[in-house]
Amino acid sequence: MERLIIYTDGGSRGNPGPAAFGYVIKNADGHVLKEHGETIGKATNNEAEYQAVIAALRKAKQLLGKENLKRTHIEVRMDSELAVRQLSGVYKIENEKLQPLFIEMWNLRVELGGNVSFTHIPREQNKEADRMVNEALDAEQKGLF
Repeated sequence: MERLIIYTDGGSRGNPGPAAFGYVIKNADGHVLKEHGETIGKATNNEAEYQAVIAALRKAKQLLGKENLKRTHIEVRMDSELAVRQLSGVYKIENEKLQPLFIEMWNLRVELGGNVSFTHIPREQNKEADRMVNEALDAEQKGLF
């Protein structure tokens, strides 16, 4: 089975506050296929984390194409242990704003053949996705977006 590794991160300056997400998609050899950061307006850290996963899975679906979806495992790595446990079904999602985002993520997961797993990693292993978040927020703050 082929493998994609996706690093995601979300953040807000204030909670809630100006928020952004970032992701970096790599193949099994560690080659970067796509990286992206984007602001999402006012949101919480958790909302930004979920938006990062959704955007990254959408991009993975686009990159893989229909034929490769069924034979590719996607590992989403993130430094939010809470989000990993919620997205993996270990913790119940009680926040009403996160529930529709979870459903959207779940539907994408099904479209991707269910071959999606979530892994918690230390923050220092997620620097590339974190950089994408901060670049997006800094650019918006400077009026570039």
